[in-house]
Amino acid sequence: MSVLFEPARIGTLELENRFVRSATWEGMCGPSGEPTEKLQALYRGLVEGGVGLLITGYTFVSPEGRQLPGKMGLHSDDLVPAHRDLVGSVHEKGGKVAVQLVHAGGQANRKSSGMTPIAPSAVEFPTFAEVPKEMTKEDIARVVSDFGAAARRAKEAGYDAVQLHGAHGYLINQFLSPLTNRRKDEYGGSLENRARFLLEVVSAVRDAVGTDYPVFIKLNGHDFLDGGFTIDEAVVVAKWLEEAGVDAIEVSGGSAASKEFTPARKGINSREKEGYHRDLARRVKEAVSIPVLVVGGFRSFDVMEETVRSGDADFISLSRPLIREPHLVSRFREGARERATCISCSGCFLPGIKEGGIYCVVEAKSS
Repeated sequence: MSVLFEPARIGTLELENRFVRSATWEGMCGPSGEPTEKLQALYRGLVEGGVGLLITGYTFVSPEGRQLPGKMGLHSDDLVPAHRDLVGSVHEKGGKVAVQLVHAGGQANRKSSGMTPIAPSAVEFPTFAEVPKEMTKEDIARVVSDFGAAARRAKEAGYDAVQLHGAHGYLINQFLSPLTNRRKDEYGGSLENRARFLLEVVSAVRDAVGTDYPVFIKLNGHDFLDGGFTIDEAVVVAKWLEEAGVDAIEVSGGSAASKEFTPARKGINSREKEGYHRDLARRVKEAVSIPVLVVGGFRSFDVMEETVRSGDADFISLSRPLIREPHLVSRFREGARERATCISCSGCFLPGIKEGGIYCVVEAKSS
């Protein structure tokens, strides 16, 4: 049996294989951020397709932290029943699901939130639609509390774990990056100061869910921007996260500002281009003893298998391939070794804005 189909754990969470559906914005939630039946159907299909762990689309914890339309929210107790239904639909199929918690910070969009974006510093940045308001210490304390409250709701709704989004230019990453954090107080300057917000969020989440509930993070291994957050800094932060009680780290990289080094790179048409965050994951894996997940351009079974067998990572996270082939993991389990059919065009995300839900446009044209 392949190592990819061996059982594994994230904290107290037992998983039947090492395939993870990485968090993907689906555009399938209602006006208040409530998950819909359309999203339930998508998740049921992914569980039937064999993923060991499903991570939800990024879910905003504060009203002003909302970015795209149809984005999921967990900022109010009123949303818990709809989330409980979503979790139930996954559990009925025998699946495991974690919710990813995020605040978009300066990447939030006034058109979606109706509010002024906030960020560590009031700076212009390529991914900011406008110059955000610099967060006061009161703002920081409130958002930290919002992360904790959202984690509490996640546990009440029955999610198997929570994942913090500390990558791709969102608020946690904005605090970590010197490009978007120009603060002169205890939240800016040194790496220790820039990581303070993240570690306060981890503490608030742990206080809300207890010591045994699985908590992990998606972390940029590199911003791929001159003057941004680097792998050397990520390794140090990873060690701090382990000490703070985080159960696993999913390594990603870049943001929409990183040009050809965005998180969802195009043209992954050869084995050599696959696993483009694998080297970053290896560096993090060498520094910590908790499990490491890696996402980024995996298409070939043997590349995925070698990544885990070599010890570069413990789990393989997939996003776009599972949009085109929800049953990809089951296909691999049955012995097929043909490369995932995803062509890495990222056209799947446009229908999320225009039609109220992502899907593979290439597959749709061919069917």
